[in-house]
Amino acid sequence: MTEPQDTAAASPATERPPLPDHLSVDPRSPHHVAAVFEHPIGIRFNDKERFDVEEYCLSEGWIKVPSGKTLDRKGQPLLIKLKGKVEAYYR
Repeated sequence: MTEPQDTAAASPATERPPLPDHLSVDPRSPHHVAAVFEHPIGIRFNDKERFDVEEYCLSEGWIKVPSGKTLDRKGQPLLIKLKGKVEAYYR
């Protein structure tokens, strides 16, 4: 038996939107693109894969990651900016 779901799942994977230069996980940010988050995204920082990236900018070469369990006054994780070589890709 051939399941039609397999072919339906394969066609949207080819229609992935291009990854933006600046992307944020926070939906309140102007750099949040919901269509991109429908697919799994990978971030490589200084040739090592990172799984805790909240925001990145490819052209400026930085990522923002949470600083431990510290929260800001609005209850959001306190982010630190790390500079280096940033690569974004679809998994």
